[in-house]
Amino acid sequence: MTAHALLLAHGSGGGIDSHFGPIRAALTAGGRRVVGFDLPGTGSAPRAAAPLDLDALADGLVAEADAAGVGRFAVAGYSLGTTVAVRAATRHPERVSGLVLTAPFARADHTLRQASYLWRDLAESGQHELVARLLVPFVFSPAMLDPMSPGVVEGVVRLTAESVPAGTPDHADLVTRADVRADLARVGVPTLVISTTEDRLVSPALHRAVAAGIPGARLTELATGHAPFAENPAAWGKLTVEFLEELEGLREQEG
Repeated sequence: MTAHALLLAHGSGGGIDSHFGPIRAALTAGGRRVVGFDLPGTGSAPRAAAPLDLDALADGLVAEADAAGVGRFAVAGYSLGTTVAVRAATRHPERVSGLVLTAPFARADHTLRQASYLWRDLAESGQHELVARLLVPFVFSPAMLDPMSPGVVEGVVRLTAESVPAGTPDHADLVTRADVRADLARVGVPTLVISTTEDRLVSPALHRAVAAGIPGARLTELATGHAPFAENPAAWGKLTVEFLEELEGLREQEG
């Protein structure tokens, strides 16, 4: 069987390495071509001069595939990256072969929106320690945080504060505005929705709504907070790879 290509779309305030690094080896196993798409202000991508536009980001993801010489591909999106993935699937249906959406939302609810307003403003003003103190209890589940000593939690806060990308204010702003509700019914490719069931930032109710809105989407649960790459990367990688292998097998049968 010929291995296929996978594009990665990371979440707000993170990057390909931080969000997908712990499962990248699993994703590339077997020769699968994996290409990361950096949001503006992350990795090698410069910060945007204007508010981020979801259509432009979806087109940018496809342009990244073009630059890598990739034709048709699946997309694994995480958090904000799931809105980019969904929009890419509806704007470029001839290119996208499948979706893996982890901790997705079609439109922010009040909790996510209000947290993102604060996230945006704190990051824009350079208050990265406060960004970290806001995010740590939202992103990590009680099962992960509660056994930690105060000193360990402070270490997590410090590491989080030190890794805030320049584009974070723009990412968080897009979280407050992104709306792919009308796209969901138009997604015409096999889709796996991974619901992080202990998620306190993007509610599992939002995950379920995405799965319900995409025809034929499969919903599976992962007992972590919003950061499966930190809490249980092995299980997250396994769910993702198993679906990709199934998808690739179907494509081999068709072609």
